[in-house]
Parts: sequence; C-alpha cells; structure tokens
Amino acid sequence: SEKEKFCGLCFKVFSDPFVGKLFYTRIYTGKVKAGEEIFNSTKKIKERINKIVRMHANRQEIIQEAKAGDIVCFVGFKKTTTGDTLTKIGSSLLLEEIHFPEPVVSLAIEPRTQKDQEKLFLALKKLEDEDPSFRVSYNKETGQNIISGMGRLHLEVMVERLLRDFGVEAKVGTPYVAYRETITRKVESVGKFIQQSGGRGQYGHVVFLMQPEEKGKGIVFESKIKGGVIPREFIPAIKEGVDSSSEAGVLGGYPVTDVKVVLVDGSYHEIDSSDLAFKIAAEIAFKEGLRKADPVLLEPIMKLEVVTPLSYLSQVIGDLNTRRAKITSIEERKNVKVVKCEVPLAEVFDYADILRNLTQGRASYTIEPLYYEKVPQELMLKILGK
Repeated sequence: SEKEKFCGLCFKVFSDPFVGKLFYTRIYTGKVKAGEEIFNSTKKIKERINKIVRMHANRQEIIQEAKAGDIVCFVGFKKTTTGDTLTKIGSSLLLEEIHFPEPVVSLAIEPRTQKDQEKLFLALKKLEDEDPSFRVSYNKETGQNIISGMGRLHLEVMVERLLRDFGVEAKVGTPYVAYRETITRKVESVGKFIQQSGGRGQYGHVVFLMQPEEKGKGIVFESKIKGGVIPREFIPAIKEGVDSSSEAGVLGGYPVTDVKVVLVDGSYHEIDSSDLAFKIAAEIAFKEGLRKADPVLLEPIMKLEVVTPLSYLSQVIGDLNTRRAKITSIEERKNVKVVKCEVPLAEVFDYADILRNLTQGRASYTIEPLYYEKVPQELMLKILGK
C-alpha cells in the first residue's frame, strides 16, 4: 500500500541513446518522488532519482511521483543493476534476488576496423549492464574479446544488436562450449616474486592452501595470516592476483571455478615489497597449485525437455542415449510424450536441426543450464587435443 515505506525491485536496465540508462522498477509499497534519495539495500549504497519516466510503448512521459503498483523507469542511478532492491533510506528490507545462470556458450569477437575498437568496447559494456546473463571478458593469451551467453541464439541476437543499435560491425568466431577447470585434491603451493636491479627491487612471497570447493561457489579466498607475517595492506593485492589468474586455467586456458584458496603464510621486505610484487607472487602460487592438484575439465550440463508425438518417441530416446543423456522422466501430455533429461551441452549444440530431421519437424524442445560436471577422462584428452 501507499502508506507503507517505499520498496521496489529493479528488474531491467536499458541504455537509451537520449536519456541514458533507464532502470525499470516495479514498486511494491509506498511512494517516491523525483529528486529523492533512496537506498539500494542489495549493494548498501544511496542513489538519487533525477527523473521518473512512465513508458507508453516507445513514448516517454515524465512524472513527478510513483506509487505502489506502478512500473516506472528511474533515471540517474550510478551503480544499481538488475535484481537490486530499492527502499527508503534507513530500511534494510531485501527482496528475493533474481538468479542468473552461468553462461554456457562463448565466442570471440573483434571489430571489423581499428577505429571501431573503442565503439565495440563501449557497446559491449552497455549490453553487459543491460543483461546479467551476458558476459564480456578479455583473453590475454589470444588478445581477443570473448562474449558469453545462454546459447547460440542469445549471442547471435547480441551481435545483431551491436550493428542495429550501436552501429558497430564485428567479426565473430565460431561459438564454442564454455568449459571450466577445477581441482580434485588439497595441496599447498608457494609463490615467490623477487627482483633486484640496482635501486628498489620487488619482493613478494605467499603460501596457499588450495582445496576443492562446493559446486557453484566459484573462487573463495580467505586469509589466515596472523602476527603481521604479511602486512594487511597487501592482502587485497593477493586476492586480486588470485582472481586474475583464475580467469585462465592450466589445462586449456578455461576459467577456473569451485576452488578455495587460503593464505596461510608468506613473508615481506620492509622496502622492496609492493602491491604488484604480492599480486604476481599470488598468480605464481595459484598456477602452481592448479598443476599440483590434479586439475579436471568441467562441462555444462543442460536440462532438456523434448515434446514429441508418440510415433517418434523411440527415435528421440535412441538419439539421446547416444549423446550421454541421463533421462529423468517420460510423461504424457494430452496426445504427446514429454521426455525430460540431463545432457552435456557439447552433445546438443545443434539440437534444433537434429530434432527436426528425426521427427520431420513435429517435435519441439526447451533447454536451460543446470550445473557443471566433470568431463570423462578420454573426452577431456580429445577436447584438449592430446
């Protein structure tokens, strides 16, 4: 109701060429006015509403106040993103977060001409701000921009938007499965970066305890340094070194995930130690730990649901069995059969064409990311070209 404190959820961010960023927000309780300062309780920051815009298809209406039940656009936020809870200052209310799955398909992208380089970078940044399931990264080894998303169609739409909305022509590579790397056992690793060249040198020394972490936890960093063995001001640089080196693993250069890194020891030099020295030492220790901890490749497993006429059921199941699929259920829905299964993405990359040929275009399917699972040894060697 309007009498309660203001609370809303930002469910979409859109870059408008004339207004700037529009933050689409559903208001659940209370009311809010243009010019007011509000609290983003997800990020624990204050934001100011410069304008409130009510959207009518492609026409915008500036309004002074929005109340419970309205869906409006706020203009002027700096750090708010999709899924953030917006409340009155002083409130700690937090709405349930929107869960965005990890991207499962990636491809390399580069501008057609050198002058488009900056335009491409800015356009990709805007698209990443708008869509949390779309990620942009840079591969240091190949010097390429990598875009990742929920599937081939998702990435095709993004490339099309680059041309249509931002006027950037891009050359794109072939889509590939977004594999991950992780470790299988607990190890201790040491990283030292020591340089002496006449003047002031560089000195960084860290000792990590690395172990497998729960599925979906990503990279977890923890410091157990006591007694000033390493001064506290160098800890953020060590964490930064771990994060940057986890972007490319030691098997195939794929991002590393589900690893716990505990900083347990190290040393420093009164004069020569610096943030850079400790960052490089952390990178060396992380890579060494990956090599020692029996790294494995992880592949995305998808939840696949196929709706097919009964006459094609045996062909569909037979084909899925050849694709390492694990069938979880076969149900009847009116006069069709619904096959639910879990299947590696690499096996169903072109499933639209496969299913069309199998069933003469009479079956349909839906697919969504589920989790990451270890790749069988013989397949891992094949993927890595060994």
